[in-house]
Amino acid sequence: QLQPVESGGGLVQPGGSPRLSCVVSRFAFGYSFGWFRQAPGKEREAVSCINTGAGGFRTNYTDAVKGRFTISRDNPKNTVYLQMTSLKPEDAGTYYCAARDNAFCSVNVADFRFWGQGTQVTVSS
Repeated sequence: QLQPVESGGGLVQPGGSPRLSCVVSRFAFGYSFGWFRQAPGKEREAVSCINTGAGGFRTNYTDAVKGRFTISRDNPKNTVYLQMTSLKPEDAGTYYCAARDNAFCSVNVADFRFWGQGTQVTVSS
């Protein structure tokens, strides 16, 4: 199975700029990778998504993070990144990297088959 592994979370002050990483076993043709987050007591929500097509790619962002977060990928390293800037308290939560064997991005949790264990982002003071 494809097995995403997230890292980069931790304690961050408001306004900080952490970068999350998601390492996967392979970047298969036609796959898409998404970042989701879940705050305590709330449902998991989509944050961003990127496809892995050989001849270009698309990215998507939820309105809450547009202009502040950037998703990217490094194909030789089999890694997807989420660069977060101007961090807000409402950005806190567990961030999950997920993969689906489809070229189109999705905001639906059920559309993603492979999930990482999550990395915790805590926003202090």
